[in-house]
Amino acid sequence: MNARAGRTAAATGTSRLLTRPMLLLLVASVGGMGGFYLLLSVLPLYAATAGGGGVGAGLTTGTMMLATVLAEPAVPWFLTRFGHRAVVGAGLLLLGLPSAALCLWSSFPLTLGVCLARGVGLGIVVVAGTALAAELAPPGRRSESLGLYGVSLGVPSVLGLPAGVWLSDRLGFEPVFLLTAALMLLALPAVAGLPARQATRAERLSGDPDGRSGGPDSRSGDPDGFRGGAPGGPLGAAVNRSLVRPTLILGAATFASGVLVTFLPLALLGGPSHLAVVALLVQASVAPVARWGAGWWGDRQGSSSLLLPAVLAVALGTAGLVRLESPVVVIVSMILFGAGFGAVQNLTLATMFERVPRSGFGRVSVVWNLAFDAGMGLGAVGFGLLIDRTGYPWGFAVTAALLLAVLVPAWHDRR
Repeated sequence: MNARAGRTAAATGTSRLLTRPMLLLLVASVGGMGGFYLLLSVLPLYAATAGGGGVGAGLTTGTMMLATVLAEPAVPWFLTRFGHRAVVGAGLLLLGLPSAALCLWSSFPLTLGVCLARGVGLGIVVVAGTALAAELAPPGRRSESLGLYGVSLGVPSVLGLPAGVWLSDRLGFEPVFLLTAALMLLALPAVAGLPARQATRAERLSGDPDGRSGGPDSRSGDPDGFRGGAPGGPLGAAVNRSLVRPTLILGAATFASGVLVTFLPLALLGGPSHLAVVALLVQASVAPVARWGAGWWGDRQGSSSLLLPAVLAVALGTAGLVRLESPVVVIVSMILFGAGFGAVQNLTLATMFERVPRSGFGRVSVVWNLAFDAGMGLGAVGFGLLIDRTGYPWGFAVTAALLLAVLVPAWHDRR
């Protein structure tokens, strides 16, 4: 049986994707990312209207992503020391509760402090969730499992991104801050059903990740495990040369995403009513579907085979924003961007997991999320500095040119 047929046979097996721990992970992720996306475009607007301008708007996203990048390498250690439940619960609280402080005091330094706390919470939730989603995947369906997990991260953006902008315009900023805190509290009960801690190799072989009695695990054929439940540091994965190209591709795509979610509402302020809300809704709706579809494809044809067209779609979607005066072009651009960006997320993550043993899953999760969040932060800050000199259309053109350059590593990695 050739490799493609083997992948297809494994992917169409009867192993369940939606186990109870996986369902609870999805619920916790939906709640956490709902609070994240609800404020993602609102805080830049809040900072800009308070006198911060484009630089202030960029700093809100950049500060949050900086905190995320700094927090992520420590997450595997915290998981080993305190377990999934305590760590993910703390991440959810950090993502939501600090925003309520902005209802009491209004100042730019406090806004940046809230962004710092949210960044730490985001780093915790995404690193822990990504590694756990890969760990819970049945044999032969890891890409699809990661795609399903990606949907739980992306679906909240469908409502969160446009709803945050719409609600802040209609009701003001304070109700959105309170709603974000409430979402985190509602997501907390799901954390109680997650595995208490990372599974050791012996526990995975027995199908008992919580140390309780259990039957054989369908993943027991994998001889590799976390050493004593503790994945190594991110450096081990970072120096793996086979991970360099997918990491660069992801970083460039999220650079463009950081630009879009931070500045598209500002760039469209003088345009047709609600165009920014519709554009964000379209992009956010397409991305999760593309992310799951890319996972389905990856299990059957190989994840890296679709990277080149995915990157091209992101580049073309960004380039279309040069025509901000045309609502039709903006919406079509958001469809392209959402499809490409959703696919890039799953394809790069699955490709990286394919290239390491199970013992490297924690490190890959850290490296992938570092590239994701560093790209978003650099995109927001860099674009904020750029548009003061070029304006929005030329700024989007420069961003698209950066993405076109990434077609080269995507071409080399296509197999």
